[in-house]
Amino acid sequence: MSEHDVQREVSELQAKSATAARIFDLRRIIGGLFVLYGIIVTIAGINPSDSSLDKSEGVNINLWTGLGMLALGIFFLVWLKLKPAAPVQVETPEEQDGA
Repeated sequence: MSEHDVQREVSELQAKSATAARIFDLRRIIGGLFVLYGIIVTIAGINPSDSSLDKSEGVNINLWTGLGMLALGIFFLVWLKLKPAAPVQVETPEEQDGA
C-alpha cells in the first residue's frame, strides 16, 4: 500500500466515525423518545375520564405532563440542530511522531 492509499483510508474512516457520532448522539435519542412519549401522553390527556380527574384532584395531569415532555423533547432536538456534535479528531501516525 502506498502512502496515498493509507491517507485515503484514514480520511474515509474519520468521515464514517463522525457520521456515527452524529447518528448516535444522546440528544437525538432522548429528544426523540420524549417527543414520542409526549405525543402519546398528550393524546391520553385530551379526553380525560372523570375518574382520572378525581384521582388528580381536578388537574388534567396527563395533558400537562405530555406537554412538558413535548417541550423537553423539542428542546433537545433544537439543541442538537443548533450545536451539532464536533467530529472526533484522530491523530495520524505522522502527528504522533512529530509530537
